[in-house]
Amino acid sequence: MLDDTIVAIATPPGRGGIGVLRLSGPRAVEIASTVTRARITEPNRAVVTDLVDGDTVIDHVVVTTFRAPHSYTGEDTVEISCHGAPIVLGTALDTLLRAGCRLATPGEFTLRAFVNGRIDLTQAEAVRDLVDAQTSWQARRAQRQLRGELSTRLAPLKERLLELIVHLESTVEFVEDEIEPASRAALTEELERAARELAELASSYRVGRLVTEGVGVAIVGPPNAGKSSVFNRLVEFERAIDLYKKKDYYSASIELKKVIDGETTDDDSNKQRAEFYMGKTLFQMKYY
Repeated sequence: MLDDTIVAIATPPGRGGIGVLRLSGPRAVEIASTVTRARITEPNRAVVTDLVDGDTVIDHVVVTTFRAPHSYTGEDTVEISCHGAPIVLGTALDTLLRAGCRLATPGEFTLRAFVNGRIDLTQAEAVRDLVDAQTSWQARRAQRQLRGELSTRLAPLKERLLELIVHLESTVEFVEDEIEPASRAALTEELERAARELAELASSYRVGRLVTEGVGVAIVGPPNAGKSSVFNRLVEFERAIDLYKKKDYYSASIELKKVIDGETTDDDSNKQRAEFYMGKTLFQMKYY
């Protein structure tokens, strides 16, 4: 499945000044060449040309080529920038599908980047978090993970644990070579140290989840208690306006600074925890 050439519209649905179609796979350059009036040979070059369907010009486009392995997916990749009218993008997509591309499944470009070793699993998850980000803090956190911040912390731990596994398996294979008491103590200490570091990483999950998913808050009270006023003040516009009809609930998302002010101490882990808490957090509110 991953040895064919895929295509998809890479920009959001709707009208816009520019729309981008992305091709990736072994025939990406070949297929792009057949539907344009330009020779696409040099990598990392933008070429202005016409996108055509037979003798019919679909649009005047810019074609950019990225050769493997120096592309997002690690494969030959071509991006075609055209005008962002849905009819233009749809016609261009149909033309590329008839020329030999397959429509990409959701997330398949990132899947290929992972399979081809361009990114690891934590970075693949960061791509999703960055695309779904609704606050600047969420975007910055996802960007740090995408740059490999979490992977950099995990890689040395993985290597140390693998070394311990090799050592322990060797003692099972060669039972006549009994482990010295000092070696036993060193192994125990190393395992405990690795467990502490992993526990520290795991403890950051709650804060990370708050940043990624936000905090759900319900404003509940009897009629005419001022719920609408509180709700509107928080969202900073007249979101809830009740005249004669009552809705079941209103909902909105807002971004607040300093949701929880952690107290810093001399302990580094507490300082980091306080820094995370003081970041911007998404509040998802419902008013009943």
